[in-house]
Amino acid sequence: MHLSSTFVPTASEVGLLPMVTYFFISVAAYSFLGNLIFSLATHSSVVPEHRTSRVFEAIIAAVAGVSYFLILTYYHHMLEDLAKLTSDEERRSLINHSYQAIGGYRYMDWAVTTPLLLLKMVGMLRIKPHEAKRSIRVLLCADFFMILTGFIGEQQLTPDGHIQAGPKLLWGAISTAGYVLIPLTLRRLWQQFKERAREPERHAFKWMALTTVTTWGVYPIGYLLTLTDLNLDWIHIAFTIADIVNKVGVVVVVYLAAKKLLEERLPEEAVLPGHQVS
Repeated sequence: MHLSSTFVPTASEVGLLPMVTYFFISVAAYSFLGNLIFSLATHSSVVPEHRTSRVFEAIIAAVAGVSYFLILTYYHHMLEDLAKLTSDEERRSLINHSYQAIGGYRYMDWAVTTPLLLLKMVGMLRIKPHEAKRSIRVLLCADFFMILTGFIGEQQLTPDGHIQAGPKLLWGAISTAGYVLIPLTLRRLWQQFKERAREPERHAFKWMALTTVTTWGVYPIGYLLTLTDLNLDWIHIAFTIADIVNKVGVVVVVYLAAKKLLEERLPEEAVLPGHQVS
C-alpha cells in the first residue's frame, strides 16, 4: 500500500470538531486496551475474594476495546467521506447518519459491560448470589431492559434516516423505567449488606453507585439531545468520556480497594514488588 493512498484526517479537511471527536474515540480505544493488560497483570494483586471481579474487569475492557476499535474504524471511514463533501448540509447529514450507525456498537457494548459492572458493585458488599437472588435478578433484568429499549428507541428512523421524535421519546420513557430501578435496587442492597463489607469495599461501592446516578445519566441526556440541532459529535465526545470514567475509572477504584485489603491481611514480606502474592 502506498502512503499516498492512505487517508489521514486533518482539521483542514474535515473540521476541528470531528478531529477532536476522533481524538477522544482513539484515546478510549487505547485506554481499554491498557485496562485489559492491567486487569490481567494484577489478577494476583488483590484479595482472593475479589479475583473474580478482576476477571469481570478484563472482560469489560476486552469488550469495550473491541467496540471502540470498531467505532474508530467506522468513524475514520466516515471522515474520509466527509473530506470529500463541501456542502454544510451534506456534511451534517453524513455525521448524523454515522452517529446512528455507531450507536449500534455502543448499545451492544453496554449490553455486555453494564451487567458486569453491576455485579462488581454487588461483589463489593460481599453478597453471595443465593442471599439476594431477587434483587440481583431485578438489577440485571432492569439493566438489560434499559439497554434493549434504548436501542429500539434509537432505531426510530424514517427511511431517509431522520429521527421520528414521538416514537423515540416513547421508547426513551420506557427505557427510563429500567434505569430508575437500578439505583433503587442498589440502595436496597446497600442498606441490607453494608455492615458486612470492609471500609475500603464500602467506599468503593458508594463511588460506583454514585456513577449510576451521575455519569450514567449522561446517556439519557445524550439520547434526548439527538432531537435538537446540536452537532452529534458533541454527544460522541460526552459518551466516550463517560465510558472511560464508568469502565476504566471504576476498575481503578475496585482494584485499589481490593489491593488495600490484601496489604492489610498479609505481612509486608509476604507481598512481592508489584503486589504479587508470593
